[in-house]
Amino acid sequence: MQLIVAVDENWAIGNQNKLLVKLPNDQKFFRETTMGHVVVMGHKTLAEFPNGMPLKGRTNIILSRDLNLKIKDAIVVHSKQALIDELKKYDSNDIFIIGGESIYNMMYEYCDIAHVTKIQYSYQADCYFPNLDQLDNWVLTGESDEQTYFDLEYYFYRYQNRKPKCL
Repeated sequence: MQLIVAVDENWAIGNQNKLLVKLPNDQKFFRETTMGHVVVMGHKTLAEFPNGMPLKGRTNIILSRDLNLKIKDAIVVHSKQALIDELKKYDSNDIFIIGGESIYNMMYEYCDIAHVTKIQYSYQADCYFPNLDQLDNWVLTGESDEQTYFDLEYYFYRYQNRKPKCL
């Protein structure tokens, strides 16, 4: 299982249910990396997508506590165990955890690969991703050259979890 996330220099990922910034090359990387695969998200993350609709070309699995929530073209589950049971139906290499904060915190230990876009800026934020640089199981295995978008510098990093939990 993999995860994909964009963080600032403090590992922040959002503020007031919004992304910190939208970088065209990061969005392109996200789209190309997840296309044709399974994406797992919370309902707040889904609400950030255009018209609050699931991502086209992917199997969308939404975790929500709202037992009445029904979403066209998506699978809705209501607990961590229901999510794990659903994920067992897929090849783990085809699964991407895409947010938000509570979903990342719940699932990052099950992932063996993390695709992290690190933005060299500190934003006002209220949501964070675990700092993989400080976790013993995670090791940096790849990084891009410096990318820029106007005055922002960012990098694409790849981390490997040496001891992922089994589903």
